[in-house]
Amino acid sequence: MSDESSTPEATVTLQVNGTNTQVTCDVRTTLLDLLRERLRLTGTKKGCNRGECGACTVHLDGRRVNACIVLAASADGSEVTTIEGLARDDELHPVQQAFIEADAFQCGFCTPGQIMSAVCCIQEGHTGSNNEIREWMSGNICRCSAYPQIAAAVEAAAGKEQ
Repeated sequence: MSDESSTPEATVTLQVNGTNTQVTCDVRTTLLDLLRERLRLTGTKKGCNRGECGACTVHLDGRRVNACIVLAASADGSEVTTIEGLARDDELHPVQQAFIEADAFQCGFCTPGQIMSAVCCIQEGHTGSNNEIREWMSGNICRCSAYPQIAAAVEAAAGKEQ
């Protein structure tokens, strides 16, 4: 007789920050919880846990997503990049460096999600003006209101990448 109260599990295979990883988890596990709790990649933050604040932004197959609303099982076979995977060896990613130079953080809680979103914003070509940057970064909330510095950092990094 099967235990009807047990939750089905899924085996998820991902490439996370360039490393192939296979994890068995509850089918209800979000990508955010898999990253933070199972893989111990805690740079990705858990904010609202409803896809509203952007603190958990990661790259899934090169696209920015809110990891709190993506089921880990649905990401099976995908490539995931977290804030821990942006820097190469001892060299920060240009967006990370731009955030430091522009002092684009205060408490720092939203910073990983802001940076991950900014990288995609630049790659998507949405950096034509300060207003465009703010529009395309609007899914990432900063409770400290460092928006002028964040937009300046994105603009500076976009200029370096071109």
